Amino acid sequence: MDFKNNVLETIGNTPLVKLNSVVADLPCLVLAKVETFNPGNSIKDRMAVKMIDDAEARGDIKPGGTIIECTSGNTGMGLALVACVRGYRCIFTTTDKQSKEKVDLLKALGAEVIVCPTNVEPEDPRSYYAVAERLSKEIPNSFWCNQYDNLSNRQAHYESTGPEIWKQTDGKITHMVVGVGTGGTVSGTGKYLLEQNPNIQIWGADTYGSVFKKYHETGIFDPKEIYPYITEGIGEDILPKNVDFSVISAFEKVTDKDAALWARRLAREEGLLLGYSAGSALGALWQRRRELKPDDVVVVIFHDHGSRYVGKIFNDDWMRERGFLEDELKVCDIIARKKARHFYAAQVNDSVRDAFNLMKSHDLSQLPVMDGDQVVGSITETRVLHILLENPIGNYDRPLREVMGPAFPVVNESLPISQLTHYMSKETPAVLAHDRSGGIHIVTQYDLIHCI
Repeated sequence: MDFKNNVLETIGNTPLVKLNSVVADLPCLVLAKVETFNPGNSIKDRMAVKMIDDAEARGDIKPGGTIIECTSGNTGMGLALVACVRGYRCIFTTTDKQSKEKVDLLKALGAEVIVCPTNVEPEDPRSYYAVAERLSKEIPNSFWCNQYDNLSNRQAHYESTGPEIWKQTDGKITHMVVGVGTGGTVSGTGKYLLEQNPNIQIWGADTYGSVFKKYHETGIFDPKEIYPYITEGIGEDILPKNVDFSVISAFEKVTDKDAALWARRLAREEGLLLGYSAGSALGALWQRRRELKPDDVVVVIFHDHGSRYVGKIFNDDWMRERGFLEDELKVCDIIARKKARHFYAAQVNDSVRDAFNLMKSHDLSQLPVMDGDQVVGSITETRVLHILLENPIGNYDRPLREVMGPAFPVVNESLPISQLTHYMSKETPAVLAHDRSGGIHIVTQYDLIHCI
């Protein structure tokens, strides 16, 4: 029989999944390390077990004791699983910016949860750091894990996450991208990978309102960098001991809005329902895309599951209230939702036969006609049919420059879809749009109908 002795033995060995649609404009292979396959649905399960294993070995907690931790939710989930299996009580402090789903899930596993204010200094006795520390001093046989400064955190990733990624990529990884919060994942995983190949780039996703990026670049801890932000699980107003800045090649800040929108795209285009930090990591990769080469192999670590954000980033009303979601779709939204984004076009010297075969083989109703890299005309299935019926033999080999129609209009990708009525008609069934990286896309009436 093949079975595990308890749920903790299912932690780790999570899959690498190739990303497709959301990275279609990147030149290289992008693989997602999907940590939602852990039993607590996040990467934090790895270090939760490691912290308690090490605490037990040192005698810091004994049977029947109490696990105490300050957590944004995911570490608490991992620790709650340990508590269930090993018979511990657990008390978690968290902040009032965390999603209700996270708090409810912790309570479902028997944890006691104390919600503390977000916008206070770490030294403030009301902060979730301070409350956890105070409880650990007041409660006998208790252990405050302190994931920020407990080096068992990053050691867990040095021992498991790093070796897994190295093995799964057959040592071909060139970049790792991950959100940075406590620093355990980026530091432990990064250290292991750099020991195998010192040329690997380790990119950390940060958020506006966090001190990490400036400190990494200047060595200055600047309190002016600190202000409230919405993104959960990454960024800090302190410097955790687990963050090994020497491992990190660069930090990239991603806005709350962009992180939320990237997370939503991952769900809709890749079928990966993930958390806020996944959006931040993908946003960081996108913002640094010009540094990537065709032979690169990028691994993006996705920390946790989107079920913990159903009331937030996956709730349209919540998104609109914060100005993250516009009521009306834009041309770029249509492009993002297209399953097939390859740009097919004919050249002016191609024959009607060439255009007909291209349209037939890719099930296309229309084609832009180009002269080199310039769009100079168009050809539609209706026009091709009319030309061939007029003279089936003589017109087959006529060059398109003799029979093509006017070029499709070019619109801005930020154009609201309601404005497309000014460009599209029976005679003009499509428009062209350039994306931010300079790529060109065709948007057809069928695309518009499918999106609506």
